[in-house]
Amino acid sequence: MDTSKPFTRAQALRSGISRRALTSGNFRRIVWGVYVDAAVPPTPMIEAATALLVSPTGSHASHFTAARIWGGVVPDQPLIHVCAAPGSTRCQRQGIRSHECADLHHAVTSERSALGAVIIDSGVRVSTPARSFLELASAMGLVDLVVLGDSLVKSKRVVPHDLVEAADDWHGPGAVRARRAARFVRAGVDSPMETRLRMLMVLAGLPEPTVNHVIRWPDGSWRFRFDLAFPDHRLAIEYDGRHHVQDDATWESDIYRREDLDRGKWRRVTVISSGIFVSPDQTLRRIVDVMREVGVPGVPRRLSDEWRAHFPGRPVSYLSDRT
Repeated sequence: MDTSKPFTRAQALRSGISRRALTSGNFRRIVWGVYVDAAVPPTPMIEAATALLVSPTGSHASHFTAARIWGGVVPDQPLIHVCAAPGSTRCQRQGIRSHECADLHHAVTSERSALGAVIIDSGVRVSTPARSFLELASAMGLVDLVVLGDSLVKSKRVVPHDLVEAADDWHGPGAVRARRAARFVRAGVDSPMETRLRMLMVLAGLPEPTVNHVIRWPDGSWRFRFDLAFPDHRLAIEYDGRHHVQDDATWESDIYRREDLDRGKWRRVTVISSGIFVSPDQTLRRIVDVMREVGVPGVPRRLSDEWRAHFPGRPVSYLSDRT
């Protein structure tokens, strides 16, 4: 028996592996009654194979588990997610969340297609990238769903148009949210925090910045790359995930970069994690002030309050009233 793949206790006993051996350090239990060699890392694909081993025939990995298989960024949660085949009994095993997917009546493809419903990858049945996005539309908020979409694009599993097309054809739970989120998905986004910063701006009613704007040297090589920018007004808005300067070389590089930006008359707003999770109101105030200073058109006199539902932080009343 190949112990690098999930196996049940019954399979182990038939192969001569004793109950005592299963509880030794040589094997790792994934869910009740299912094990794998302890040297095998706990990947989403291993989790999917585990759940399908004890689920009814025709089930497939779905939702959070499928999204993680495709490189999607989703909130941490402890369960392995599967969809049961239409008409079958859902798996009730602890550690597995089995969903009913009654709309799956068409054939499964073995090709690595972005669209469709189910795909076979490494022998495991799993929701396609676009389908996992749709499945999670009713389980996640708008911003997390856009984060997922951007990350699926970054992992080269889909392009933004794929998600728009799939969402327009979707009539399951969360259809309205899926359609809206799909239209916010962009190519070229490097991190979930960049997505969150952009969504903070657009949900406040600000003009959407350009994603991944690159300034090149005369030979075509990269000189600067900005997370978000208004190029016509030389304004860059960037997320910085570092909590401190890591070394002298990084510090020196940043000094030279700031000097080059100053010479090019670029304004820059730098945002850190607390500016999104703790004080999004102050972040918006900083961005709005600079946008107005450099003359970016379309900045509303009164910001929309929609951002507050997605970025609660510590709200301050002056933002929506500021003129």
